[in-house]
Amino acid sequence: MIAPIATVEEFYAHALAIEREAAERYAEFTAYFSDRDEEALAGLCANLAAMERAHFDDLAAACASLVLPVIGAHRYQWLEAGAPESAARELLYRVATPRQLLEIALAAEWRAREFFVNIALTAPSREVRELASVMAAEEGEHVRWVRNALEYRDTSEPDWNELLAHGTGPGVVTSD
Repeated sequence: MIAPIATVEEFYAHALAIEREAAERYAEFTAYFSDRDEEALAGLCANLAAMERAHFDDLAAACASLVLPVIGAHRYQWLEAGAPESAARELLYRVATPRQLLEIALAAEWRAREFFVNIALTAPSREVRELASVMAAEEGEHVRWVRNALEYRDTSEPDWNELLAHGTGPGVVTSD
């Protein structure tokens, strides 16, 4: 857990890091879904990427005259801490299912929402609380959209844990 956010500068630094990460990951997810002919999910992610970029740009413009503290990018990463071109990232996109990527997005959006809700409730500055309330509402919308996408997404993907628990699945040898 991070220390309480007391200043507008701290708020903007964290908000910018969160929005940058979301915009970058949604752009990657858009490509993933497009490559798999998941046009509805690609469209959702493209829209979310554009919104996150717009949020980032709006925040950057609003705090252009401020001196912000440095926030480590790793604090808000959705995926591993390696470089985007790393083998681990490529492997993830080869083996992940659409549902798993949506679950990653949902978890990240939920964490962002909770982060901003907490700031809105605890920040000593009224200005910071108001900014955080707006961001919490926006993240709440994103949570809803990703949840809707999870409901839309065909759930016919196998539940490997359940299959393996029942002695079926890949690599299971049965005696006949």
